[in-house]
Amino acid sequence: MKYIEDILKNGFEQTTIIHPDDYEGAVVSTLIRKKNPNQSKKAVLCIHGFNDYFFQTIIAEKFLEKDYHFYALDLRKYGRSILPNHKPNNVRNLSEYYEDLDAALAIIKNEGNTEIALYGHSTGGLIISLYAADRNRIELFDVLICNSPFYDFNVPWIQKKTVIPLLAFLGRLNPNIALPIGFSKFYGKSLHKNYFGEWDYNLKWKPHAAPSINAGWVNAIHQGHSSIAKGISIYKSILILHSLKSVYPKIWSEKMFEGDAILNVNDIVKRAKLIESPNKAIIEFEGAIHDLVLSRKPVRNFVFEAIFEWLETYL
Repeated sequence: MKYIEDILKNGFEQTTIIHPDDYEGAVVSTLIRKKNPNQSKKAVLCIHGFNDYFFQTIIAEKFLEKDYHFYALDLRKYGRSILPNHKPNNVRNLSEYYEDLDAALAIIKNEGNTEIALYGHSTGGLIISLYAADRNRIELFDVLICNSPFYDFNVPWIQKKTVIPLLAFLGRLNPNIALPIGFSKFYGKSLHKNYFGEWDYNLKWKPHAAPSINAGWVNAIHQGHSSIAKGISIYKSILILHSLKSVYPKIWSEKMFEGDAILNVNDIVKRAKLIESPNKAIIEFEGAIHDLVLSRKPVRNFVFEAIFEWLETYL
């Protein structure tokens, strides 16, 4: 593979993976890497969430310190992989991302890595969980790490039973029906350094208010959630991490830094318990935000300590 300097510079490189055309035309994904200067056969591949892309260099720093080679993937229609013909974030079935994962993991294997951790945040956590179950005994990776996986919609119970299935049904009939997105705009402001956070990233690729979704997206996510709810089997060890609590501020508040403002953590735990795995750990963190590794420094340090302690046992 031919790599060029990534937008993050500082030793980060990227390569474009071309996939077969889909219902919107041309499709690519983008593999980002930072090689460890030390000899190593270990690597991690990070998968971002919805309305996101790879910018979290803190993850790379921590894994490089532990002698891993670092890789991240901007999935099709996200971040570096958005093409002019794309509606950002668009998907009709989460299995569309399996091609992206297959290709990236094959490259990582071909670059000499024999111990590979597959890490996913939020929707990325949902995707890698389904991928591991559907691909089952695949040998392209060894363990899974899920950071606040998106295992259920954060809406009232009655909406889960009525509104979501209806929208999913409409999505099967006409996937292009536009729908508003309804998560807290304050979450982005709690992250970005221009507001109340400490992180710098491209607000066109990760805006505070996500672009409108469509009914096809709802159907894709709903089908994924239904698979998790029925109970999936994963023949790999899996670590599932989440905040201690969810927060729902109506106005800006420092409480944004104390919990998950995107998902209901009770849903994460409930659905995580339905996953079968030879080795499964579910760990909560007090004071953690939705993307645990972007929490304030003392909390994120605890998160990374837990990750590497677990990896020492299972990878």
